[in-house]
Amino acid sequence: MLFKKLKKSFQLLLLSLFIIPINALAYSDYLVAGGENVGIEINSKGVMIVGLYKVENTYPATDAGLKVGDMIVTINDENISNIEDMVAKINQHKSEGTIKIGYRRDDKLKNTNLKLYPDQNEVYKTGLYVKDSISGIGTLTFIDPGTHLFGALGHEIIEKATGKILEIKDGKIFESSVTSVNPSTNGVPGEKNAEFNYEKVNGTIRENTSQGIFGNYTGNLDGRKKYKVANPDQVRRGSAKILTVLEGQTIEEYEISILKIDKSTKQKTKNIVFEITDQDLLEKTGGIVQGMSGSPIIQDDSIIGAVTHVVVDNPGKGYGIFITNMLEEAED
Repeated sequence: MLFKKLKKSFQLLLLSLFIIPINALAYSDYLVAGGENVGIEINSKGVMIVGLYKVENTYPATDAGLKVGDMIVTINDENISNIEDMVAKINQHKSEGTIKIGYRRDDKLKNTNLKLYPDQNEVYKTGLYVKDSISGIGTLTFIDPGTHLFGALGHEIIEKATGKILEIKDGKIFESSVTSVNPSTNGVPGEKNAEFNYEKVNGTIRENTSQGIFGNYTGNLDGRKKYKVANPDQVRRGSAKILTVLEGQTIEEYEISILKIDKSTKQKTKNIVFEITDQDLLEKTGGIVQGMSGSPIIQDDSIIGAVTHVVVDNPGKGYGIFITNMLEEAED
């Protein structure tokens, strides 16, 4: 009996030894801090319904049971990945008057039949407004010099019409230059305006999560400064700075003061509350503006987090995510 107990304990010990390394995180102790403005383009897994319209006094999509937010993945049992595919399949089967649509809703695959309505020019109407990609701007947070893994934004990309996180097939980040800034006012967040250089791709996106977008960086890292990764216990209230671009491609440092720190394991995105103390930044932007999401937060020459949200009623204040929360999500 004693032998059996010892044997069982030995097996549990072996199991523990095998499990522990799996949970170990492999990100580097030092990261290249971003700060540069990036153009972002992501492609969805399928074609998302973002609106419905009336055709001949009826709503064909509603009659078929389709809703805004549904992701169309097949037409007549043939896979589609973008709007071009969808249009081609509809044109191929339009003479039949109806098409079979396979769609995903709440992670469940469903099927329905959608009636087509030709107009006077024999263009067939579906009653659907659809989208297969989203583009915009944000700020690069970090690049791991060992793996070239990058993270940006510090929050998810949402499709505005549906309010849902976009499940992505792939995407890219590319060079971008800030042309102007619309300042924030109380209750109205401002925004950066920018030009894109689609020819200068600096990375591929593989994840869109609540803690940021992540992928593989392909740009040049020569001469870029590396910052030590701070864990949450090393973050303190008081002075810090953010790195961001307000004009062209020039990354500048701006002073902030950290007011509150939430180290709760349940809080994954709004870990830091800060206020801008840099008068130059306040004069130019009125506070945090859209497009600053992802701007690295630096304290004591360590990278501690990234800007994520503005306090809408007081844009001089904002929220930040711990850098370790971004790194852990990037490695999942």
